[in-house]
Amino acid sequence: METKLARIAEVAKMHQQEKFTSLAHLINEETIKQCHDGMNGKKAAGVDQKTKADYELNLDANVQDLIERMKRQAYKPQPVRRTYIPKPGSDKKRPLGIPAYEDKLVQAVLAQILNAIYEQDFLECSFGFRPDRGCHDALKVLNKIVNKRRINYVVDTDVKGFFDNVDQGWLMKFLEHRIADPNILRLIARFLKSGIVEAGITYDTPEGTPQGGVVSPILGNVYLHYVLDLWFEKRVRKICKGQAYMVRYADDSVFCFEYEEDARTFYTELIVRLRKFNLEVAEEKTKIVCLNERKGNKHNDKDDGGPGRKHTNSSFDFLGFTHYLWVSDKGVKYIRRKTSKKKFRASLLRCKEWIRNNRHMPSKDFMKKLRIKLQGYCRYYGITGNREAVSNYIDEVKRLVYKWLNRRSQRKSFNWDKFNLFLRKYPLPKPQTYVNIFELGAGQGYVL
Repeated sequence: METKLARIAEVAKMHQQEKFTSLAHLINEETIKQCHDGMNGKKAAGVDQKTKADYELNLDANVQDLIERMKRQAYKPQPVRRTYIPKPGSDKKRPLGIPAYEDKLVQAVLAQILNAIYEQDFLECSFGFRPDRGCHDALKVLNKIVNKRRINYVVDTDVKGFFDNVDQGWLMKFLEHRIADPNILRLIARFLKSGIVEAGITYDTPEGTPQGGVVSPILGNVYLHYVLDLWFEKRVRKICKGQAYMVRYADDSVFCFEYEEDARTFYTELIVRLRKFNLEVAEEKTKIVCLNERKGNKHNDKDDGGPGRKHTNSSFDFLGFTHYLWVSDKGVKYIRRKTSKKKFRASLLRCKEWIRNNRHMPSKDFMKKLRIKLQGYCRYYGITGNREAVSNYIDEVKRLVYKWLNRRSQRKSFNWDKFNLFLRKYPLPKPQTYVNIFELGAGQGYVL
């Protein structure tokens, strides 16, 4: 499979107008079993109520039956089970789709095929759900753009309900630019039309992509590649009077401009562009930000914890960080990052709920699991210049641990002296810089 995918990627890279006519044969018993081996057995079951362990009881027969149905066009994806997960810090809930296990396997192979083709087409400005191109890579490139280029304005955009509003007709047209295998196109169309099940009722899905499915991220990237990336690269940048760049992580995008006129013209055209493809801007979350106070920023400066240092209200959020203008003691201005207040509160609320619900665990196990959770937080938010915010988060978690461990019984377990001794035995992670934001990785060719 890897050899065949490598060959597809090679052809796609060498011949950018090539259409692939024979791909369906790659979904076979061997590749399905490979994806089965790589599946997480702890994931929730879909409408079929089958888990990895259930499917594995009769693996050979199940896979053989699946492939035979696909060959005679009798395979139809089952509706996705819709569930909702709470959004910390809000009364709203986030929809989550859980496909049937068999559909997960087919989507996994299909996603590998699509990735092999479209990784050769996607632009350097795109980062979300792509191999070796994570959030930190996007942040590094954005840092390079806003600090080293003549960039004074940022259009911080938010697409309203992107995955629920993808126009399936346009998506299929985009896919046909590269794929001419009718079996693959038919399979994708069936996934798009498979429907959802919520509270026992089946609903049609005339628009959107199958959220929660393995194939959904790559389909979303294909859609935005044609709707946003190519449009910005081939048209917007060429008509701008000054420099212009974009950084996109999935449906979260930041557009950077040298001149205010370019930024405002782009914002107007962006609304029209998205409307053409059944998408719209969330106006309450989209704004034009001035990054240089000399260019018309009228907000008052605010003290920020150091003599002679300040940052302005001209800031924007991207990938969990607030990006803001910083003025050093010597008057040098540049953009820095800190954990956004929204993400800080949401993470702290999730941690609080976990501590409250698990405080009756043995202390050794409790602190071990808590340390693992905090380590993940620190590794993401522990970037250059953000140590203070990470330290504040760990301090808040310590206060929560002290509060809830003292509520395990009617008798108080700790005072602060005993609690500090407890933390010596079971230490929490210390804030440190895990990611050097100035060390460029994937995507560096876009800004150099």
